[in-house]
Amino acid sequence: MAENSELYDAILTGNANKAEEAAKAALESGAEAGALVQEHMIPAMDEVGRRFECNEYFVPELLIAARAMKKVLELLTPKLMESGAESAGRVVVGTVQGDLHDIGKNLVASMLEGGGFEVIDLGVDVPADKFVEAAQEKDGTIVALSALLTTTMTMMRTVVEALEAAGIREKTKVMIGGAPITQQYADEIGADGYSDNASAAVALARTLTKA
Repeated sequence: MAENSELYDAILTGNANKAEEAAKAALESGAEAGALVQEHMIPAMDEVGRRFECNEYFVPELLIAARAMKKVLELLTPKLMESGAESAGRVVVGTVQGDLHDIGKNLVASMLEGGGFEVIDLGVDVPADKFVEAAQEKDGTIVALSALLTTTMTMMRTVVEALEAAGIREKTKVMIGGAPITQQYADEIGADGYSDNASAAVALARTLTKA
């Protein structure tokens, strides 16, 4: 059971070194990388998200758990690629043009990776055409837009319009988030979803992948 796994516990508590050691030991004992991700790591991050939703965990706990998850993923990714393991989906994340804030975006990216998604992080101050270019690389991509400033949130609409102009809007889901963002604004610009925290962003991405 995942609850009894050293890897699960290490990620849940944000112990990156212990998580890496547990993953190495599991691999040496014959465990498959894909099984470690699906049976231990994703459940651990799901529990981190649940505790965050219940106010048992806060942003620092999310960050250290995500850091532990990321460290183990760096170890496992080559093996996952060798085995042809499928991801939960592909998400392109970035902070929109004119906005240099990245803490929220980084946390969402890490939580999505922890949820089994392939994440392409475009960074900050990303122009609309860069989002379009990344989305065009693979059908079914989710574009996740972040903005912290009210002066830059209008760029989210620009990205949606650019996806439409490129003719890929129908096969590209758009999710948005950030301090000034609301569900009302998401509806207004035609986004497919809105999340006000990193944990909920993972659940939203899973929903959009199945839509």
